[in-house]
Amino acid sequence: MNRVTELLGITYPVIQGAMQEVATADLAAAVSNGGGLGIIAAGGKTPDELREQIQKAKKLTDKSFAVNLMLMDKNTPEHVKVIIDEGVKVVTTGAGTPKPYMKDLKGAGIKVLPVIPNVKIAKKMEEMGADRVIVEGMEAGGHIGGTTSMVLWPQIADAINIPLIAAGGIGDGRGVVEAFVAGAEGVQCGTIFSIAKESPVGDNWRKAVINATDTGTAVVGSTIKGGATRGIANEEAGKLFELEKTGVSRDEFNSALNKSLYVGVREDDPDKSFFMAGEVAGMIKESKPAAEIVKDLMDDAQRILDQKIEIM
Repeated sequence: MNRVTELLGITYPVIQGAMQEVATADLAAAVSNGGGLGIIAAGGKTPDELREQIQKAKKLTDKSFAVNLMLMDKNTPEHVKVIIDEGVKVVTTGAGTPKPYMKDLKGAGIKVLPVIPNVKIAKKMEEMGADRVIVEGMEAGGHIGGTTSMVLWPQIADAINIPLIAAGGIGDGRGVVEAFVAGAEGVQCGTIFSIAKESPVGDNWRKAVINATDTGTAVVGSTIKGGATRGIANEEAGKLFELEKTGVSRDEFNSALNKSLYVGVREDDPDKSFFMAGEVAGMIKESKPAAEIVKDLMDDAQRILDQKIEIM
């Protein structure tokens, strides 16, 4: 047990990434039942849809799970009310500042874990009362910052007093060990859970991740403030590149991006979908049950730590 597992009430310091459209009650419950922390993504959902997902997760697991707030979502105030009403105990946040909601969340006894991309914001979140921060490097899938994980993790570990959870480029035990050596006390993984057996994505999405090479992802939206997003390099990624070149607004670009993501999850169309995934996709070779993923990550990390490694 460490400060992350103790705070979150979980067995293993492994958190499932909050992937819009992908992070459903079924996936979250499966991760939590496996000893990690599953997350339901509120982004893109109506308050009623979020409530339905939370209630479904409660039926599928008696373990701790979280809800992620995408703070740019217009439904965020209503989502906060649903989370408090339903007694969710852990919230992660992204795409904005949680400041307007901190008083209500903390007052309800909810642990708040913002996802952050740099040292400056990490310090702000600590001052604001965040319980932990999830530090995500640019290797991650979905919306990303501009600094690589192995540079970012140790700098933030040195800059704050609250524990950090590392994200971005973790797909096996080696990544877990790297994160802990860099100062983390937990890890968040998205891409590997995106194709778990309990994930809602289809066969084409799974194949796209499994068949990806080390250079098989692309970042679109990098010229739009707050728009940089990583996914599988495919036909739809090319279309988003072209749209970006036209000088569209952030809202217009995100609208097209969200449509591509929605089609990806709901229709699994390989030509019209932007399959969000991190660079670690090049290491992932199979789809496994979520609980098995959690256990394999920790067992693999432990085997590495048990090895005698001589560097001198």
